[in-house]
Amino acid sequence: VAEPVVYMIHNQVVGGFYRVHTGKTATDNLNSPGMHFEPLSFETSPANPDKEQECDAAPNRFYAFGVVARLALLAAAREIHDAKLIKKTGDQI
Repeated sequence: VAEPVVYMIHNQVVGGFYRVHTGKTATDNLNSPGMHFEPLSFETSPANPDKEQECDAAPNRFYAFGVVARLALLAAAREIHDAKLIKKTGDQI
């Protein structure tokens, strides 16, 4: 079982790896003893999909990983904003 992990600078995906654990299932925490890492190498920029290739082609998988990473970044930014607002005003959002 493997999961992609991507690194971002600002809002751009710049690299990553697969976290792999052969002794776990898809619902287990892979971040545990026995895991290893495989490089997630980008042949091209993951900023745009390659419309000439199939959906599961490497550039398009990387693009999908980037979309999910950017959505997670937006969600985290929203949580930080809301937490600061709650701390400042004392009101729940």
